[in-house]
Amino acid sequence: MTHSPPHSLLSAVGSSSSPSEPQRATPEAEDGNIEYKLKLVNPSQYRFEHLVTQMKWRLQEGRGEAVYQIGVEDNGLLVGLADEEMRASLKTLHRMAEKVGADITVLREREVDYDSDVPRKITEVLVRKVPDNQQFLDLRVAVLGNVDSGKSTLLGVLTQGELDNGRGRARLNLFRHLHEIQSGRTSSISFEILGFNSRGEVVNYSDSRTAEQICESSSKMITFIDLAGHHKYLRTTIFGLTSYCPDCALLLVSANTGIAGTTREHLGLALALKVPFFIVVSKVDLCSKATVERTVRQLERVLKQPGCHKLPLLVTSDDDAVTAAQQFAQSPNVTPIFTLSSVSGESLDLLKVFLNILPPLTNSKEQEELMQQLTEFQVDEIYTVPEVGTVVGGTLSSGICREGDQLVVGPTDDGRFLELKVCSIQRNRSACRVLRAGQAATLALGDFDRALLRKGMVMVSPEMNPTICSVFEAEIVLLFHATTFRRGFQVTVHVGNVRQTAVVEKIHAKDKLRTGEKAVVRFRFLKHPEYLKVGAKLLFREGVTKGIGHVTDVQAIAAGEAQARLGF
Repeated sequence: MTHSPPHSLLSAVGSSSSPSEPQRATPEAEDGNIEYKLKLVNPSQYRFEHLVTQMKWRLQEGRGEAVYQIGVEDNGLLVGLADEEMRASLKTLHRMAEKVGADITVLREREVDYDSDVPRKITEVLVRKVPDNQQFLDLRVAVLGNVDSGKSTLLGVLTQGELDNGRGRARLNLFRHLHEIQSGRTSSISFEILGFNSRGEVVNYSDSRTAEQICESSSKMITFIDLAGHHKYLRTTIFGLTSYCPDCALLLVSANTGIAGTTREHLGLALALKVPFFIVVSKVDLCSKATVERTVRQLERVLKQPGCHKLPLLVTSDDDAVTAAQQFAQSPNVTPIFTLSSVSGESLDLLKVFLNILPPLTNSKEQEELMQQLTEFQVDEIYTVPEVGTVVGGTLSSGICREGDQLVVGPTDDGRFLELKVCSIQRNRSACRVLRAGQAATLALGDFDRALLRKGMVMVSPEMNPTICSVFEAEIVLLFHATTFRRGFQVTVHVGNVRQTAVVEKIHAKDKLRTGEKAVVRFRFLKHPEYLKVGAKLLFREGVTKGIGHVTDVQAIAAGEAQARLGF
């Protein structure tokens, strides 16, 4: 988003500028979802209609959420209003919100020093309206962190609404496999939902609701993608980050162990894949204040290093949480840090405030552009459901998908695309008629043979005439390699939802690569052709070898050639 950061409003209010010098925020931006209003006292009918139109625009820009700052001039001058004017302005704002079918919540109030004997305030208000064409606002958060840092426990506490007993009771509801319950460790990827209603109140399982009821009574849904922390399951974690397209990531660090185990690796993955992230320091009930402070200082040091270039922001109050959410959405460099306990519940509410007002991280224009393109759905999970048939889970990366659509799925091992029909669609466990670009869902395919499907396939509109390849080139950076990286080396390549072993066929202009070096490399898939796009982010690994880059060229092949090329 390009709108001006609201934090300047707060720093200006908090700063001790001389009385002769008026306080300022950054001037208001034309686009974006933040609106400055000096006052809204008894507007005429014509002015009221204009204000309502303006509110619709701001809501559209924020994809259903807008922030109004009352008492601020368009040029950013912090004037503030006396109590009576503020009450009248909020009443008008309420009328405007009712007219467009939105709800308003006061985020915070601040006193300002302005040449006046009467105390004057600025009020910041969140306006939320679920867009007419969808059931709820949706935000996907990947949960990363070292094994035993408390990821599943924190999600259990947030989504179930009851604190942990210190021995992992809260996480039992989240585990999917028997061995996970026995070892207390996550090996698969699980999805958990946390809803907020239009007034910003938490909607979760605490009132013994079902997932469908949570969806129905929420205007905003946070889907947590709980990824495995153990090194053994690193490939599952990478798959979760590359294929589920999270909006942002939550990196959990245990206060008593600090940055340990896979924490650095997970931090590196988020940076490499350019996923914005915030940090939660858990288990603060287990250690002294000094230990918590030491862990936070250690994190701040790592975040400020040249490789990260992040701006840590420690959240200690509701006010900080509001600022953190707005800054995080506008600048990918800001990294909020929360310190909390899943057992005592300390500071848990600050995280909820942050998640409630965290706006969508892509703007409405980008989404509109994606929706104009042809349909493309990434297949991440495949199930068989009794009485429903074959079901695939994944993300719609472009276009629109409706019930009854005829699509083609592939590539198969011999490079073909097969016709199929979308029988029904479900989002967050409730039925949905239309799926839009960027949304995750499960699609029922009726009696389509499950054996023909695999993870990494795409379902696309038949007009797309998709190209597939076995050989592709990518510009890469070798992050770490024990010896030298040369022709004939085999690596596991991750590109979006594609995960396959590939062999290095050629390194352009070089014989070999060492750690930290850049080059354009030609790879060949060993098993079957895949659907790749130029510009897609790529991550590869083999043992301790790791590298990142992007696809620069694909050598497209026709379906018939695929078998011959791969030697089938």
